[in-house]
Amino acid sequence: MQTSQTVNNTKKDELWRWSATELAHAIKTGAISSREAVMSCLNRIEEVNPTLNSLVKVFPEEALAAADEADKAVSKGEKLGVLHGVPVSLKVNSDQAGHATTDGVVALEKNIPEKDGPVATNLRKSGAVILGRSNTPAFSYRWVTSNDLHGRTLNPWDLTRTPGGSSGGAASSVAAGMTPIAHGNDIGGSIRYPAYACGIMGLRPTPGRLPGWYGDPKGDQAPSVQFMSVEGPLARSVSDLRLGFESMSQFDPRDPIYAPAPLLGKALQRPIRVGLLRDVGVQKPTAAVNKALDETAQYLTNAGYAVEEIDVPLFKEAYELWYLLCMMDVAGAVPTIEQMGDVGINKAVSYFFDVTKEFWGETPTLSDYIKGYSRRGTLIYKLQEFLQSYPLLLMPVSTEQAFEQDADIKSRESMRRIISAQWSMMSIALLGFPSVSIPTSVVDGLPVGVQILGMRFREDTLFDAAEVIEAHSTVKTPIDPRS
Repeated sequence: MQTSQTVNNTKKDELWRWSATELAHAIKTGAISSREAVMSCLNRIEEVNPTLNSLVKVFPEEALAAADEADKAVSKGEKLGVLHGVPVSLKVNSDQAGHATTDGVVALEKNIPEKDGPVATNLRKSGAVILGRSNTPAFSYRWVTSNDLHGRTLNPWDLTRTPGGSSGGAASSVAAGMTPIAHGNDIGGSIRYPAYACGIMGLRPTPGRLPGWYGDPKGDQAPSVQFMSVEGPLARSVSDLRLGFESMSQFDPRDPIYAPAPLLGKALQRPIRVGLLRDVGVQKPTAAVNKALDETAQYLTNAGYAVEEIDVPLFKEAYELWYLLCMMDVAGAVPTIEQMGDVGINKAVSYFFDVTKEFWGETPTLSDYIKGYSRRGTLIYKLQEFLQSYPLLLMPVSTEQAFEQDADIKSRESMRRIISAQWSMMSIALLGFPSVSIPTSVVDGLPVGVQILGMRFREDTLFDAAEVIEAHSTVKTPIDPRS
C-alpha cells in the first residue's frame, strides 16, 4: 500500500502507475487528490494513446469536473464509494449519458443515450471518474479490435499482434497505464482474451452477478445475450479486480437475470482441489501455454492447493454448442451487420458461419436450437456436480499466444485455427460459470497466462487462487508501447 511518505517521494505525473486500490486509499486519506490522479492518467493517455488507439474518446473537462466533486466529497467527510475519485474507462458498446454508444459502427456515430446504462450507473455510485471510452470491433464481435469508425487498436507488447477483442481497447489501455481499471463485457472471451493478450487480468463473472444491458434499451435481447453475456473488470492486479467487481455489483432493474448473491461465500473444504484441464480434444496447447499451466499448478500446490490433472469431455461439447446457440441468434442480425458493418466484421461473421456449419450442418433448425438449450442445462448440472469434487479448474485461456492482427479474417482456415484455440472462451460462456484470466510470464516478447474457473457466484474463490498466481507472475505492467 502506498503511504503519504511514498506520495511525497513520487512524481505526481507518475500516479498513472498506481493501482486503483492505492489511488482509492490515497484519495480517501487526503494523501493525493482525485484531480491529481485524473490529470496523471490524462497525461499518460496523451503520451501513449496516439500510438495504441485504445481510448477512442477522452473528455478531460468532464473528468476533471467529476474529480473536483470527488475531492469536495472527501473534504466534507461524506461517505465514499470503493472507487472514489479513481479514473476508469467504459467500453463504447455500453451507454454513458451524452456519449455515443457506437459499438464500433459508423452508422451509430450519433447514437447518444440520454442516461447512463447499468455499468456507468454503478461505477458512478462507487465514486469512479469515467474519463474515456474504449475501442471495440464493429458490433463487438471479433477477437481483433478494429473498425471503420474508430480505427485499429494495437497491443502495447507487440504492435503486430491483436490486443484481443472485443474489449481490446480496454485491455490495451490498462496494460499501458491509461487507467488502472477498465470496463469490458464477455459473451465468448471478450474480457478474458484481451486481458490474456495484453498481459493483465480479466474477470468473467457469473451471469446475473453484475447488472448490464447490451443493445438498444428499447429493444429485446437475444437469449444468448441474456444467458451468456456478462459485464466485468479488467485490471493489473487482483486487488483491483476485486474493487472493480464490487463497484459494478449493485442492483439495476434493467438486467433481466440479476441475482443479489453475496460477494463472499462459505469457506471451501481444504485442501482445495484443483483440476488441471489441459486439452479437451479440440486443439493442443503450445509449449508456452503448457509451461504456464505446469508452473501455475506448482504455485498452487506450494500454497496448499491439491492439483490433479483431469479430463472433462463436456467442455468440447459446450464449445461446439456455443456455435449453434449464439450463431443462430446472430443469424437474425446478419442483414443489419451486412448493411451497417465494415468489411472486417462481415468477413469474420461469414467465416464464423462456415465453421458453425462444420459442427451443425448447413441449416440448423428451430428444433436443433431448442434441443441445444435443453442440452445446455444438462451440461451445466454435470459440471456443477464435477465441481463438488474439484471447486476450481485450471485451464488455458487460449492454446496460443496473441494472434497476428486480422488473423481471424485472413482465410477460413485461419479462422478455424483461431476458433479451435479459443475453445475455453466459448465453452465457459455457454455454461455460465465465472472465470478469471491471469498473466504468468513473457515468452518471445508476448505475455502468456492461465484461466481459473470456479463455481457459480463464487468469484471470491477465483480471487484467492489468482492472488497466489499473481505473487509469482513475471509480467510487469504498465508498459510503454513496443514496436
